[in-house]
Amino acid sequence: MIATGERPLWLSAIRDAFSRRVVAWETSARADADLVLSSLGYALASREVEPGKLIHHSDHGCQGGMLTTCTVRAGIGTTMRSIGDSYDNALAENLWILIKTECVRGRVFVTKTEANLALFEYIDGFNDSRRIQQRLGYLSPIEFEEKHYAEQAAAERANLNPRHPLLTS
Repeated sequence: MIATGERPLWLSAIRDAFSRRVVAWETSARADADLVLSSLGYALASREVEPGKLIHHSDHGCQGGMLTTCTVRAGIGTTMRSIGDSYDNALAENLWILIKTECVRGRVFVTKTEANLALFEYIDGFNDSRRIQQRLGYLSPIEFEEKHYAEQAAAERANLNPRHPLLTS
């Protein structure tokens, strides 16, 4: 929840556990299933996902019938953290504390538009593109993904043109 002079603003974010990139985020005046579904929809639109290859992890607060129906239809597996177990949700908790300490704390947002702009500048303009992380080899999430996909493409090209000693003259 982010306080603004207009009303509280609730933030939902989908973070890729592989690259730690925030692949989608959305804000709303209400913390409800629609907010979570909206951010999940944006996340699915931003990635090519094979059914059965994606797991959505959430806390107990956002598990509702609509979310379950959406994930089942999209072929997404789900997990839910144990009540009171912060370690089970550490990746999300890490994101929330970063946003709170580096973007929100100490600031007064007069309007929800002002808060949304600050979130955009922080998440898209800094966290995903410039924040280096030790776990990612001191790359930002975007740099890590770009390196991974470039290496994957190079390996696929190498597999298409094998250089077997018997095939070359």
